[in-house]
Amino acid sequence: MENEQPKGKNIIKYRAYTFSLNVIDLLELLPKNYIFETIGKQLLRSATSIGANVIEAQAGRTRKDFANFYQIALKSSNETKYWLSILKEKIKDNNIFNKINGLLKEAIEISNMLGASLITLKNKKL
Repeated sequence: MENEQPKGKNIIKYRAYTFSLNVIDLLELLPKNYIFETIGKQLLRSATSIGANVIEAQAGRTRKDFANFYQIALKSSNETKYWLSILKEKIKDNNIFNKINGLLKEAIEISNMLGASLITLKNKKL
């Protein structure tokens, strides 16, 4: 992916991709124990699923395909917010805590973008 942020309909794809990379960076900083590794695996799955489903949506043949994949991406984004919130409550390191806060804000923004897109699609009648 390019370093420059794209405009228009590719913005969500770019942000989801960058978000996934940032979550991976966070996971490398977490303490190495059973609890954080288990939460980390769940977070990795849900965070990377957002972008994967956005890509699938954009390759969809119909508006209904597009909407279905965006709906899955939104669900993954909501799950990601949950796992980040759990980590935020349990982490003691301020540097990691701040990274989690930033990721949580980005997950909220991505969720809002996905939700707005779904509302727009719904108003255009699938």
